[in-house]
Amino acid sequence: MVFLIKLLQVLLALSILVVAHEAGHFCFAKLFRIRVEKFFLFFDIGGKFIFSTKRSRWFTKLFPGALEKETEYGIGWLPLGGYCKVSGMIDESMDLEQMKREPQPWEFRTHSAWQRLLVMAGGVLYNFLFAIVTYIAIMAIWGQSYISNDNARIYPDKLAQELGFRAGDRVLAFDDYVPGNFGMLQADLARRKVRVAKVLRGTDTLDLYIDGALMGQVLDDPGMFDLAIPFEIDSIAAGSPNATRGFMRGDLVTAFDGEPAGFLQDARKLLLARAGQEVEASVVRGSDTLSIPVQIDSAGRIGAYLHTPSLCTEHYTLAQAIPAGLKLTSQTIGGYLRDLRLLATPSSGAYKSVGSFIAIGQAFPAAWDWYSFMFLLALFSIVLGVMNLLPIPGLDGGHIIFTLFEILTGRKPSDRFMVAAQMVGMVLLAGLMLLAFGNDIGRLFR
Repeated sequence: MVFLIKLLQVLLALSILVVAHEAGHFCFAKLFRIRVEKFFLFFDIGGKFIFSTKRSRWFTKLFPGALEKETEYGIGWLPLGGYCKVSGMIDESMDLEQMKREPQPWEFRTHSAWQRLLVMAGGVLYNFLFAIVTYIAIMAIWGQSYISNDNARIYPDKLAQELGFRAGDRVLAFDDYVPGNFGMLQADLARRKVRVAKVLRGTDTLDLYIDGALMGQVLDDPGMFDLAIPFEIDSIAAGSPNATRGFMRGDLVTAFDGEPAGFLQDARKLLLARAGQEVEASVVRGSDTLSIPVQIDSAGRIGAYLHTPSLCTEHYTLAQAIPAGLKLTSQTIGGYLRDLRLLATPSSGAYKSVGSFIAIGQAFPAAWDWYSFMFLLALFSIVLGVMNLLPIPGLDGGHIIFTLFEILTGRKPSDRFMVAAQMVGMVLLAGLMLLAFGNDIGRLFR
């Protein structure tokens, strides 16, 4: 069931983002009276499709006028994207026959360079606009919630410990940057190529010198900084055998049977190892240290509710949500550009973190949640937009570069060159996809 829920979210998100992206090309093409031959969600490789306004017989019988329309709308069978086939343009369809015919006034190739530039940039522009609108809606409906880093302490995993972090450290600064969102600590560490992390350990302020050679592992290590939660009692469940043992609100459990358990993460391991037993809990209450016997159930629990750090939530009116959504979009684009800069540095090992649809599926929650879905939708819209801006033939960025070259030099690349560049770009994209799938499969096995 979890797999089906994740698959549904991936397919729905992919469909929305592809339609939004291709709609950008479509709208600008129509604006300049350029003919759009096809608008397809997913690919109809081999002429196979799920639905077509011109080839689905049941549809053409109901709406015979669709055969006369210049654009064929449809859904392909291969859910790896989608496309908008613009007449007179060399694209992923590699339709070379049309390029041999005499240029027509409704074709892409006969229009001015600035019009062609807008048609090619339309997809990226719509992706960014879609992200802005989605973030504004999120801010207006739910607001923005995060755990403040001001008083939060970390519980590091093995890699973080290798970098020098210890349980209970409070991160004060990464070089000259003061992080405010606890949930972004790991991303900030990698994206900013941090050299020195300043932490508060107990009452001492320490400088940790970060090994840049481990940045690739930082990107490929989810949950590097967990939130260290002190084992501070809020209340004891009424049905628990420990309800009458004398615990009070604010009691801080520091050990079980003499073994340190200052944080919930430490206590879990100790309690599970002593499931079904009675142990002595060391409890700090004010200036006193007490010893209280506690009964552990078969699941390794003592029936305690703990004090947990509260979320910082900022609520916005619609008018306030607009600048907040624009700011979040800008920050997300900037963060992803830093990620790409790391990918362009092979020595960082960041290429190992590249993921495919498998990684996208793992990002979605196991249960349907509209907030998470919309937030990820906006994020992936930005990712799609930025990725399409890469100057690779076959992507929008490649076409934009060639068009800008034409505008600046007055020389238009030949059709023969464009075909060769398109083929090179498709090979590069296939290699990138293989790398992404390989990384995902490797992570599944690990």
